[in-house]
Amino acid sequence: SHHIWLRDHCRCSKCFHPITKQRLLNTFEASSYAPLARLTPTSEGLSVVWPENQPHVSVYPWSWLRQNSYDPPLFSEQTSTKKVLWGSSIKQDPPTVDYAKVMHPDDAGLYQWLSKIDEFGFCFVKGVPPTPEATEELSTRIGFIRETQYGKFWDFTSDLAKGDTAYTTLALGAHTDNTYFTDPCGIQLFHLLSHTHGSGGATLLVDGFRAASLLRSQHPTVYALLARVPVAAHAAGEPGALYVPSPRSGFPVLGHDRATGELVQVRWNNDDRSVVRGVRGDEMEEWYNAIRTWHGLLASPDAEYWVQLGPAVDNHRVLHGRSAFDGKRRMCGAYIGVDEYKSKLAVLREKFETPQTEGGRSIWHPYI
Repeated sequence: SHHIWLRDHCRCSKCFHPITKQRLLNTFEASSYAPLARLTPTSEGLSVVWPENQPHVSVYPWSWLRQNSYDPPLFSEQTSTKKVLWGSSIKQDPPTVDYAKVMHPDDAGLYQWLSKIDEFGFCFVKGVPPTPEATEELSTRIGFIRETQYGKFWDFTSDLAKGDTAYTTLALGAHTDNTYFTDPCGIQLFHLLSHTHGSGGATLLVDGFRAASLLRSQHPTVYALLARVPVAAHAAGEPGALYVPSPRSGFPVLGHDRATGELVQVRWNNDDRSVVRGVRGDEMEEWYNAIRTWHGLLASPDAEYWVQLGPAVDNHRVLHGRSAFDGKRRMCGAYIGVDEYKSKLAVLREKFETPQTEGGRSIWHPYI
């Protein structure tokens, strides 16, 4: 390791606040002494003596060094459970948890719910009372509800009260929400409260990660194009709101972790696409062929899971839609920010999976 990197990561109470978990060290002052350090391996970890004005000793646990090694990287980060890719056959045994367990204050049911969303990209909650109040309370078990131009907690019918096709009786193809936001919501909760004097309106779910996996293996050049070309989007149906992402050119359909190359986000809503500007002239026909191929995978009967219920959906992975309907259909739900969802999941994983240390969260926690 570079000595300057070790010095910057000293976690003694003078260099790193044990409660706030924030760096106290003046990195730029201390680093000038770093090359002269003396390193000694011990059973506890690597001990380093820094020859500064006031001699300083740092100890780095071996497990932490292995986890954060960068030359060479020794640790493949597992920040989440393994993703289970699914198609239409998921209908035989969809991920489901019990409402009473999710609401129990011991948080075990809540952890089970969020873990299933993390693993499958969606999860049903069985037994939610058919009221907006119960649904809103369930939503806030994850985190605070994200307010948008559609309000905070939604409770709506097909009356076009908002300028969006969700507020009509039209069929909606598989899509993710908020492609016009810089940071689309993380979790979307749907709850059908009632449907009278009509039929239709089934919910459609499609695993975007599965579709992307098939695309990568069958059409790698198409995958590369959809991972590179930004797609502009807008929300312009409300007189008081005009949303485009920042930057305005938008983001690719397939978003990846820049460090690991792992697929982390699907962002696709053909209805909300703006003028196509981010494609080179010599690639335009190729790009339209690419989105046609992508759409074909999403609309394949193998991919589509149709259900009458409303789940909680990871909006960075699973696309949703609905069939057309008639009659009066009352739906409620909410958006939860991706950071609130991930934070709650991380805290619950810490609570149920990590040995508790004296004095709370460890200063060597893998997230910090």
